[in-house]
Amino acid sequence: MPEPRKRVLLAKPRGYCAGVDRAVQTVEQALDLYGAPVYVRKQIVHNLHVVRALEKRGAIFVDENHEVPEGSIVVFSAHGVAPEVHEQAAARGLKAIDATCPLVTKVHQEARRFAKDDYDILLIGHEGHEEVVGTSGEAPEHITIVDGPQSVTGVEVRDPERVVWLSQTTLSVDETMQTVDALRERFPLLQSPPSDDICYATQNRQAAVKTIAPEADLFLVVGSANSSNSVRMVEVALAAGARAAHLVENAEAIDASWLTGVTTVGLSSGASVPEILVHEVTDWLAARGYDEVREVAHTEERLAFALPQELRRDLRAATSGR
Repeated sequence: MPEPRKRVLLAKPRGYCAGVDRAVQTVEQALDLYGAPVYVRKQIVHNLHVVRALEKRGAIFVDENHEVPEGSIVVFSAHGVAPEVHEQAAARGLKAIDATCPLVTKVHQEARRFAKDDYDILLIGHEGHEEVVGTSGEAPEHITIVDGPQSVTGVEVRDPERVVWLSQTTLSVDETMQTVDALRERFPLLQSPPSDDICYATQNRQAAVKTIAPEADLFLVVGSANSSNSVRMVEVALAAGARAAHLVENAEAIDASWLTGVTTVGLSSGASVPEILVHEVTDWLAARGYDEVREVAHTEERLAFALPQELRRDLRAATSGR
């Protein structure tokens, strides 16, 4: 009998979301407008390829504001920062451009509003993740981090009638709801955020993975190990029926032994991954006989975000001054 046709099922949507696209464009446009160097606090997005490309153009990545020379330009990453980071930048006379994803900003606003109303806020997310650190900083005296269903038993609140949950935007939808269900068992009057905190792009990419996973002998997710949404996609693929799934930084990270006995490869990429890395993977697979690539579309995405207002203002001034 002839061998089954080797194929790749390519998820759509995949790769850049609107918030990542906005953040990367922010650094690129800042470099064009102000010239190098432009300092960036933390990785602008969690992808090494993107960071290195921006470094080649003159971006300098730092961990904290005190590493930025006084009076310089600093861009805050898409993951968001606590209010004290803005205060530190102002104290050093830095020109700060805030590239926080607007969907993260929405969660910050919710945290401030519920804290003002004296609620205990249960923030579902991963301890130490930059987004969680930034959101917690909006109301540290009101926020308790809940890192998955296993953390629920240790949660304490002042008044079980005034408690609300919020979440990191890049989590697994299914695991988040498991955590919410466990919290609600302990706190039946737990309130939900006024709108979904998990971002549209995270949900769409996970849903596309679920569509393909039952057919995949192997599922590859292109993304960095520190990218929460990419790591979650691997977990979603396995839970949805993929026989095996791996996170790979790029084509070079693929282990050829993974292809043993594999006819169908599922493929997607995290929300901070440029499409060129996906093309490199499909080329790598094609060289090994997986030359049939079929895109499986789940949702069409059309959302776009405007650049940060600080940058837009200076771009307009530069244009009008010509």
